[in-house]
Amino acid sequence: MRRKPVQLAPGALALALALTLPLAAQEFAIDPAHSDVGFQVRHMVVSKVRGTFTELAGTVVLDAAHPEKSSVEVIIDASGIDTRNAQRDTHLKSRDFFEVATYPEIRFTSVDVRRDGNRWTATGDLAMHGRTRRVELVFRLNGPITDPWGNQRLGIEVDPIVLDRREFGLSWAKLLDNGGLVVGNDITVTINLEAVSRKATVTQ
Repeated sequence: MRRKPVQLAPGALALALALTLPLAAQEFAIDPAHSDVGFQVRHMVVSKVRGTFTELAGTVVLDAAHPEKSSVEVIIDASGIDTRNAQRDTHLKSRDFFEVATYPEIRFTSVDVRRDGNRWTATGDLAMHGRTRRVELVFRLNGPITDPWGNQRLGIEVDPIVLDRREFGLSWAKLLDNGGLVVGNDITVTINLEAVSRKATVTQ
């Protein structure tokens, strides 16, 4: 006789998710070798250019019992932009775009963190090219797990977000004959982070 799948009540499901997370607040350092921040933008209307930022760091504080005490900070080295084309990367680092000599960092700092089951939301300030805008990152957690060397690791998968580059002063543009732009204004950003634990701190 075939058994019916076991279904957990919403409260039991929430409890099961909670038991997979640490009971004490833990601080995790972002592991840049296993993390990436990517983006894509329309090029001449007909295609998309994709790129990544190869240098990043930051800290995640996770408190499952008190999600509001959790926090996220991600620091990106703007000069690490890579679109697999050296000439284009040089242009993106220039005054026409990121102006990395003056604004070397892109930084996200959370001001509020909320949790709904395994779905988290971090609202915070995104500082880029001398301007700061409030953005909302919705993400899911994978882990924590213990790696073969005894370290706890945590994965963070952020839902893609769309930014208007003009809000950050990245307004360089050239018009095409059909009225389109050489570089589109909407930038789709993807963020996937892996972080390794630092010393745990007990919450009250």
